[in-house]
Amino acid sequence: MDNTLVFYCILFILIAEFILATVMNYLNAKRFKDPIPEDLNDVYNAEEYEKSQAYKLTNYKFGVFTSVFSLVLILAFLFFGGFAWVDNVTQNISENIIAQALVFFGIIMIGSDILNIPFAYYQTFVIEEKFGFNKTTKATFLVDKLKQWAMTIIFGSSILSLVIWFFQWAGTNFWVYTWAFVAIFTLFMNLFYSKLIVPLFNKQEPLEAGSLKEKIENYAAQVGFDLQNIFVINGSKRSTKANAYFSGFGKEKRVTLYDTLINDLEEEEIVAVLAHEIGHYKRKHIIFNLATSIVLTGVMLFILSLFINNPEVSLAIGVDRPSFHAALIGFGILYSPISEITGLLMNHFSRKFEYQADDYAKNTYAALPLVTSLKKLSKNSLSNLTPHPAYVFMHYSHPPLIDRIRNLKA
Repeated sequence: MDNTLVFYCILFILIAEFILATVMNYLNAKRFKDPIPEDLNDVYNAEEYEKSQAYKLTNYKFGVFTSVFSLVLILAFLFFGGFAWVDNVTQNISENIIAQALVFFGIIMIGSDILNIPFAYYQTFVIEEKFGFNKTTKATFLVDKLKQWAMTIIFGSSILSLVIWFFQWAGTNFWVYTWAFVAIFTLFMNLFYSKLIVPLFNKQEPLEAGSLKEKIENYAAQVGFDLQNIFVINGSKRSTKANAYFSGFGKEKRVTLYDTLINDLEEEEIVAVLAHEIGHYKRKHIIFNLATSIVLTGVMLFILSLFINNPEVSLAIGVDRPSFHAALIGFGILYSPISEITGLLMNHFSRKFEYQADDYAKNTYAALPLVTSLKKLSKNSLSNLTPHPAYVFMHYSHPPLIDRIRNLKA
C-alpha cells in the first residue's frame, strides 16, 4: 500500500465527514422555524418558542465555526508536518517506545484541549449564560478542566502503556489481550463509575425520606425491581438542565436524580421518568449496549492489528519512521467511516429501546405523567421540536419528542 494513497484516503475521509456533518446541520437548521406540531402546542408559548429558535440558531452558528476550526487545525498538522514535529520531540525526550507514545499523545491531546478551551469557555459563559442555563462558576470551570486532565493522564497513560506492552510482548496478537483488558475495565467502570468517578465532580446524597422516596420505592416493589440506592446529584452546580440515569448491576445498581429534575417536575412525573429508566433495565437494554460495545471494540482492535505494523500508515500522516503511536493516529482517521456506520446502527437500536422503555413506563405506571415530564424537560432545555429526519437518523439516540408523545398516547 502506497503511503500517498493512504494520505489521500485520510484527506478524503476528513473532508467528506466535514461536508456530511455540515450538510446535516444545515438541513436541521432549515427546520428551526417550522410550525410546532399540534401535539406539542402546549410546550412553548410564542415568546418561549422564539427564545428556543434563537438558542438553536446560536448553537448552530457556533458549531459551524468550531467545526471549521477543527478541520483547518488537523489539515494544517497533516500538510505542515505537525505530527512529525511532535514525534521528533518525543524522540529527543526518550528512546523508550512507551514513553514516546505517552509524550506524543500527551502533547496532541492536551494541546488540542488547550486550543479548545476558548470555545468551551464561550459555550458555557456566553451562550449558556445568555439563555439562562449556566450555573458554572469560573473556578468550577477551571477545576473541572484540571480534573479532566488528571484523569486523562492517569487512566489514559495507564491503558496506553499496557496496550503497547501487549504489542511488544504478543506482536499482532496484542489485540486479543487488549480486548480482554478493555472488556474487564468497561465492566468495572459500568459497576463503579457512579461511586468512584462522579464524586470527583459532583456531590451525591441519598434521596431524603418523604413522599417522593416512598412513591419510588412502592413502584419499584410493584414491578419487582430491587432498588437499594436512590441518589440526588447536584446538577444545578453547573446547569439548570435536568436529567436522571440508571447505572450499575446487582448490588451496585443505583438510580441518580438531578436536583434540577426534582425541582422541575411533580412527584408523579419523577416516578414516571424513573419507570422509564427501570424499563431499560428490565428490557435488558443496558446489557445489550454493554455487550455490543465490547464486541465492537474487539472488531476495531482486530482491524487495528492488521494496520499497526504497516509503515505506510505512519508515513501517511508525515511521520518518517514507523511507530505504534503514529500508526494509531492514522488508523483512528481511517477507521472513522466504520465508526460512523456502527454509530448509526447503535442510534437505531437506542431509539427503538427508548420506545420500549416508554411503553414499559406506560404499562406499569402511567403514560400521562411521562408525557408531561417529557414536555417540561424539553421546554426547560429549549430543545428542538422540529428536527430534520435525516439529522435524526444520523445523530439522535432518542426519538424526537413528537414521536415519543404519539407513541405514549397510542
